[in-house]
Amino acid sequence: MHQQQANTPAARRKARRFAMQGLYEWQLSGNAPFEIEARYRVENAMHKVDLAYFHELLHQVVRRVDELDEAYKPFLDRQMSQIDPVERSILRLGSYELLHHPEVPYKVVLNEAVELAKDFGATDSYKYVNGVLDELSKTARQAERQAG
Repeated sequence: MHQQQANTPAARRKARRFAMQGLYEWQLSGNAPFEIEARYRVENAMHKVDLAYFHELLHQVVRRVDELDEAYKPFLDRQMSQIDPVERSILRLGSYELLHHPEVPYKVVLNEAVELAKDFGATDSYKYVNGVLDELSKTARQAERQAG
């Protein structure tokens, strides 16, 4: 019997990790998101992953990549082409959540992005990722930031 994983914080965290890795692969290989997702589901222990969220993140970030890049681009201190592919994947993922998942607190989005950058990025990339997404959150989550 196949059972959908609940959307617990831990299951969502795992979904973000796999989605970020899938986005990184998509950037470098150009493989279709459905191929990446299918392989990840076969090759990884996915029983503790929010599969619906993983699917959404991977496919929607790819589908909306231009919109997401435009959202965080004003806060970059370098050309988009100079952003490390790991950082770019995390920025796109975080931007998607900030813009399209208002039920996820912006502080959670930033924290999750920082953790991904610490695990997968260069030494201090988490500081850069945090700075860019924090600036985006000031406009994307203005009401939430003012309330809290």
